[in-house]
Amino acid sequence: MQAYCMKCKAKKEMKNPKSITMKNGRPATQGVCPVCGTKMFRIGK
Repeated sequence: MQAYCMKCKAKKEMKNPKSITMKNGRPATQGVCPVCGTKMFRIGK
């Protein structure tokens, strides 16, 4: 799954994606940027 990396300022393929649920109940995916190692986050399934 792709997500936007705030540090690299580009869309990258997410490493170690995990499905999570936000506080408001919406689904999201959290992972790590393969280039810089920053946390990446994408709202939705």
